[in-house]
Amino acid sequence: MQSAPGGEYVAGMRALPFLTLLLFLGIPLIEIYLLIQVGGWIGALPTVFLVVFTAVLGVLLLRQQGFAALQRVQAAMAQGQIPAMELLEAMLLTLGGILLLVPGFFTDALGFLCLIPPLRRWLVRGLLDRYFLGRPPGPPGAGPRAPGSGSGPVTLEGEFKREE
Repeated sequence: MQSAPGGEYVAGMRALPFLTLLLFLGIPLIEIYLLIQVGGWIGALPTVFLVVFTAVLGVLLLRQQGFAALQRVQAAMAQGQIPAMELLEAMLLTLGGILLLVPGFFTDALGFLCLIPPLRRWLVRGLLDRYFLGRPPGPPGAGPRAPGSGSGPVTLEGEFKREE
């Protein structure tokens, strides 16, 4: 059964309230649980030190990788190319930095994942393929979707005449 054009977008919009609830309730609950568990294992003061240490380490790594991403953007622009990949990587680096500054172990883990270059490039390729290039997620070089598959952008052919 084929879905209507834009059906994927509508389904994503229906999931938005659930994702918002998960974001604002689920993540803090996970963080509190992990802080209590780690605090029980290693003590309160070492737990606080560990949270501060991961934030400082994350900021240092973010600074180093952020400058490298900026250099890649400038190099691509100097060659006359559109730095889409580099800008999306910079976006993930920013997201990783924000996650590292939020106190907690779960958000730190997600933030550190954003700082791993191969993983970050894989995520960016997936975003580009799925949302910007209209290709299905999969290995790079996988062909575009078959016409009429019901997914991706739809091209309508026709004629236009302006009547004045």
